[in-house]
Amino acid sequence: MTLTHSPAGSATRRRRGAARQSRAGMAFVAAYVVLLVAFGVLPTAYAIYFAFTDAGGTVTGFANFVTTAQDFRFLDAVSHVAVYLAFWLLSLVVFVVALALLLHRLASGSASKALRFLYYIPGALAGAASVLVWLFMLDPTVSPVSSLLGALGFHTFGEVIAPGNLPLLFTVIAFWTGAGGWIVVMYGALNNIPADVMEAARIDGAGAWQTAWHVQIPMLRKWIVYMVILAFAGGAQLFVEPQLLSLASVGVAGRDYSLNQLTYDFAFQMNNINGAAAVSVELLVVSVSAAAVFVARSGFFDAD
Repeated sequence: MTLTHSPAGSATRRRRGAARQSRAGMAFVAAYVVLLVAFGVLPTAYAIYFAFTDAGGTVTGFANFVTTAQDFRFLDAVSHVAVYLAFWLLSLVVFVVALALLLHRLASGSASKALRFLYYIPGALAGAASVLVWLFMLDPTVSPVSSLLGALGFHTFGEVIAPGNLPLLFTVIAFWTGAGGWIVVMYGALNNIPADVMEAARIDGAGAWQTAWHVQIPMLRKWIVYMVILAFAGGAQLFVEPQLLSLASVGVAGRDYSLNQLTYDFAFQMNNINGAAAVSVELLVVSVSAAAVFVARSGFFDAD
């Protein structure tokens, strides 16, 4: 006896399968939405409320923004963060992309895997722990690379953490802890470039440099933009590195070096929650605006 399946039965099974997949997707999304609302939307709305009111809950308009902008430390903090972001974003884009391309060019699979693992290890350390490691490394009296620090002209911890060196030091620390994960991401994106595209470049006589510049990097554009957006948002919130360095150096770095430190000082030293919320909202507006510019200028959502 021959068994046959009716088209109606097949269609029903397909609809049931699609419905199960839809419910599973909605369950995953629902969990994310709950967390997003609880730890993202509600705190943001709470901060906006505080930013436009006073301690008694009276709406004050932009008074808190004006007060914090007139603080003698505000413009210095803005300039410190701006210089750090310039160092951080430039180094991230250049070195992450370059290292990912280098790893992709390695012929030995085992060597490539080992290097990716080594790059990723620092990211396993929490921010505070990584800064403490670097405080140890940067002190010439105890550092295992004290001879290198001496050759560079640094003989005391105070010389290493001089104010002019801080943007570069914070960039090195941030790169050490955060670049490894992005290298892995870029490496994966390079593996997704179609083989026929790479083969066509080789047939056309393109060398390694030409292939990287004209084929691979343009196809990494959206990943690079995504990395820059997240790195900008994270870098604008610089806090752990200068805060711990300020404590370790007995105030040499200053407890108001960054905008987040200034926010902390407003909230917990000056008991001005509303002023702290105003600075936080300013950081949010700047980060969202920068992300919008990056997305608009790069064609991030354009179909390839």
